[in-house]
Amino acid sequence: MGEPGSLVTGDRAGGRSWCLRRVGMDAEWLLLEDGNEVTIGRGFGVTYQLVSKICPLMISRNHCVLKQNVEGQWTIMDNKSLNGVWLNRQRLEPLNVYSIHKGDHIQLGVPLENKENAEYEYEVTEEEWDRMYPCLAPKNDQMTGKNKGLRTKRKFSLDELEGPGAEGPSNLKSKISKVSCESGQPVKSHGKGEVASQPSEYLDLKLTSLEPSEKATEVHVYPGSTKVIELHHKKQKASNPSASHSSLALFRVTMSRILKLKTQMQEKQVAVLNVKKQTQKGNSKKIVKMEQELQDLQSQLCAEQAQQQARVEQLEKTFQEEEQHLQDLEKEQGEEDLKQQLAQALQEHRALMEELNRSKKDFEAIIQAKNKELEQTKEEKEKVQAQKEEVLSHVNDVLENELQCIICSEYFIEAVTLNCAHSFCSYCISEWMKRKVECPICRKDIKSQTHSLVLDNCINKMVDNLSSEVKERRIVLIRERKEYHRIRYITIEASLH
Repeated sequence: MGEPGSLVTGDRAGGRSWCLRRVGMDAEWLLLEDGNEVTIGRGFGVTYQLVSKICPLMISRNHCVLKQNVEGQWTIMDNKSLNGVWLNRQRLEPLNVYSIHKGDHIQLGVPLENKENAEYEYEVTEEEWDRMYPCLAPKNDQMTGKNKGLRTKRKFSLDELEGPGAEGPSNLKSKISKVSCESGQPVKSHGKGEVASQPSEYLDLKLTSLEPSEKATEVHVYPGSTKVIELHHKKQKASNPSASHSSLALFRVTMSRILKLKTQMQEKQVAVLNVKKQTQKGNSKKIVKMEQELQDLQSQLCAEQAQQQARVEQLEKTFQEEEQHLQDLEKEQGEEDLKQQLAQALQEHRALMEELNRSKKDFEAIIQAKNKELEQTKEEKEKVQAQKEEVLSHVNDVLENELQCIICSEYFIEAVTLNCAHSFCSYCISEWMKRKVECPICRKDIKSQTHSLVLDNCINKMVDNLSSEVKERRIVLIRERKEYHRIRYITIEASLH
């Protein structure tokens, strides 16, 4: 239950593993595998590809990255996505790494209109592998094996022809030549007197020489011919079947005849030995006859071997022609593969153009929504500005009607309040009292004057929000009245002294 990283990779059965559980769904969970970086987006080179069916541009190509830090703690980073990554309802700063814990809420993108929740919302959790496995989303494996194996139709190679035990036509030709040389020595007779001794020596030598020739014929010629037959079977798939079949049939017939002649030679040799043992001194004619038959068999065997060598050379030439034909077929197949690849690339290009058109439409929809939002914001600003102007107009009305001196028709300067509760400028009421000691408004006798600091402060703050002309006129009036008070004070002082 502890920190992320407690799962041992490769031994998941019965263990627990960390994942992003899709909120409200028992499918499309994202596995957080220890030691591996997990990337999420709508592109092709990510671990999990998320393609929104409602708004394809909601998820960026490489939206976010999850990986473990040095302590094994899982972290998440917003990879400059368009619509952002939200951790516990707080949007993450791009390219900043944030730690995630069990129970955290992760949101990719923003909710669409008239929807409370986003399309992709996950909860960080730790689950039993048996419980989690059926709910996991498939990984986005790259389609790198599409064009693999296009050129694997040709199964055999030069290694197969040059390897041990694969003796081609050239080796077979040399072996046949060797056998023909060993077994093709003529038998010479030097007279009747030498008949009894000559055949015995000849037969002994012949028996010893025929044994290796038999071995050579059995070991080298026949397996080599078998290999040629196998190669011929492989190559006749791409060549003319009738011609190859006829050559193969002739080759087999010749081999069977060679084996039959070899058997007859062995039988004759055994018969000569038997006759020699039975009649050591007589019957020389019979021995000579048998030796002559043996020589004829040897000559016939040499002729068959020569024919076999010629057929092997013909087969070798046929194989070369078929190999050239196979190379031509491979070139044609390569051209067809290239055409298929071009057609596939064209199809992918069309799909990309369609996706770009859809993206363009989505961008236009987003731009229209943003423009609408800006228009609404502009209308709200205009409304607020109108309200502000209305308030300022109302303030001006209040200042003009309630905060103006009735004597000078200006805003109160050093306002004083009489005993009758009417207010005037200090300067104005002083000048008025030189003529009459009564209120200019209600005509009551003036008994007291009180400076009103509240009115002064309120008027000063309100005048700060008015036009510059009003401010300058008020400053000039205050300066003139202060100058007047100063001169009056000096005059009173001089009269007293």
